[in-house]
Amino acid sequence: MDLFDSALDVMAWMGVHDKVQDARTRNATVSLIRRGRPTVDASLDRLWEGVGERHVEIMRGDLARILYEAGADDVEYIFDDSISALTDTGSQVEVSLERTPPPTVDLVVGADGLHSTTRRLTFGEEQQFRRFLGGYLAVFTVPNYLGLNRRMVSFSDVDRTVAMYPVRDGNARVLCLLRSRGEIPLDHHDSVAQRRLLHDTFGDLEWEVPRLLAGLDQADDLYVDSISQILMNSWSRGRVTLVGDAGYSPGAAVGGGTSLAVLGAYVLATSLAEAKGEPTAGFAGYERAIAEPVRQSRSIGPDVMKIIIPSSRSQIWLTAQAMRILPRLPLPIRRRLTSYGGGPAAMLKSVVLRDPRRVASPG
Repeated sequence: MDLFDSALDVMAWMGVHDKVQDARTRNATVSLIRRGRPTVDASLDRLWEGVGERHVEIMRGDLARILYEAGADDVEYIFDDSISALTDTGSQVEVSLERTPPPTVDLVVGADGLHSTTRRLTFGEEQQFRRFLGGYLAVFTVPNYLGLNRRMVSFSDVDRTVAMYPVRDGNARVLCLLRSRGEIPLDHHDSVAQRRLLHDTFGDLEWEVPRLLAGLDQADDLYVDSISQILMNSWSRGRVTLVGDAGYSPGAAVGGGTSLAVLGAYVLATSLAEAKGEPTAGFAGYERAIAEPVRQSRSIGPDVMKIIIPSSRSQIWLTAQAMRILPRLPLPIRRRLTSYGGGPAAMLKSVVLRDPRRVASPG
């Protein structure tokens, strides 16, 4: 997960910036593996120069732990449960949970991802909002048998990319990306079918791919999903609103989604504070403030996918040449080449954040 610029300001205002910095992955280099040719290395910092001046890469679990601990003294957490129904009475929301006695709350914020249950219960089925971008990703963990240290390695073939990078405890994360003209029927809960899909799709590739696929069969954390956006004209209804991928996912694996979710959550909090906790005014202010960043984010997925999942051998060659000459280019040209169409930087710059010390608390 990547945090850029203003998202790091939010981390600082929450008092967790130092913890986020300490937990960052520290990956510094990406190595592009090429058939029969020398490996091309590039600085990861250089590859993000056109997006923002400050960048932290952090594992999802580490960020979740840090945010959980930050609110543990003030927030009641309920684990191993899910919302089954929402009833907006106009003055409150009655929430039905699958296992826990139903609470009644003042408002509901759905931050439950691409396949949001909150969105489905409030706005309708996912299919009417999801836009398939033409790709799939898979992530799983294997032992770091290559001894990678602060280095990501990546191997691409036409319409397919496989990458591997170190994480803690002597392990490495594997990322598989696939371009697909149409959607593949896939049950998100059928891990056997997911593994079969990866073997069928990537099984003919060389490099370390056969060994990584053998590791896939032993992995217990496989995640597979489409690279899709969520497109909604409004993500609030009554006393229910959505934040992050649930309301405006720019697309998994393409960059920007984590920062946009952090910024959206902060803007929502400040808007509710200024509205004294009244959801109608608070949600309206939130939607006005985040509308332009969301619009800018929608260009990120298609632009980044063209780079990270090459569609031809000539594109694979051009990507390697661009990485090779990047360090020797003037800074303005480097920033333009690493802007990924300009969407990520435009998204970040279009968010106006207010210092929390200048925002009134709900009374």
